[in-house]
Amino acid sequence: MVAWAKGVCASNWFNHGITAVIILNAVVIGLDTSPQLTAAYGAWFALANKTFLAVFIVEAAIKILAEAPHMQRYFKDGWNLFDFSIIVLSLIPASGQLATLARLARLLRVLRLISTLPELRLIVATLVRSIPSMAHVLALMSIIFYVYAVAGYHLFHDIDPTHWRNLGISLLSLFRIVTLEDWTDIMYAAMAAEPLAWMYFVSFVVLGTFVVVNLFIAVVINNLEEAKAERLNELTSAPTRDEILLELRETQAALATLRAKLERLEE
Repeated sequence: MVAWAKGVCASNWFNHGITAVIILNAVVIGLDTSPQLTAAYGAWFALANKTFLAVFIVEAAIKILAEAPHMQRYFKDGWNLFDFSIIVLSLIPASGQLATLARLARLLRVLRLISTLPELRLIVATLVRSIPSMAHVLALMSIIFYVYAVAGYHLFHDIDPTHWRNLGISLLSLFRIVTLEDWTDIMYAAMAAEPLAWMYFVSFVVLGTFVVVNLFIAVVINNLEEAKAERLNELTSAPTRDEILLELRETQAALATLRAKLERLEE
């Protein structure tokens, strides 16, 4: 049974099938947001959601069985723990005060696409690895924002109080500028009274957008390369003693089964 479960988990049809079920589940969740479709096919949507949940429960059971007799290995994998948590949350009854929470738990199943696609898992792992490095970039960006916000208040709060009347509004205006969303309107309003105000805005766009954003990209790319290297090392690492013994036992069991079948054929 364990060998069968391992074979199923390693098969392409199983992994592709689970991915297809997750996509279908996402489609049904989207259709369920239409009042007209829900009124006409609400019962079918509910049945489909129960079917999807049953498929995910069976999938988790097979993966846990595949780790026998060391089933705790299933929960040592962060992605397995993520999938299992979503399944547990999906068991919340979709009625009463918990109805909204149950619908949100169903929506979380769509996130399982991340765990089923290795490329997406690598990207998420890269983003998690980048958090410590991004903290330094955020610190640099915070200093730049603070300096420019205080300077902008003193320079423009009389000219354009809508965008510079206090420190908080100044920071929001700078955030709008760094996103490059209609930032020239703020600049032209300041230039109407101060023709050289463009120097303030252009310098902030250069620092805040081109420099800092590119620092974020550089950090992510650097961690992506490190994550790829670690994944390659995991794939090429030598098996442990326990893994070799487990494979040996499974091979012996398979040979014993094959020998028994051959003996029956000879009789």
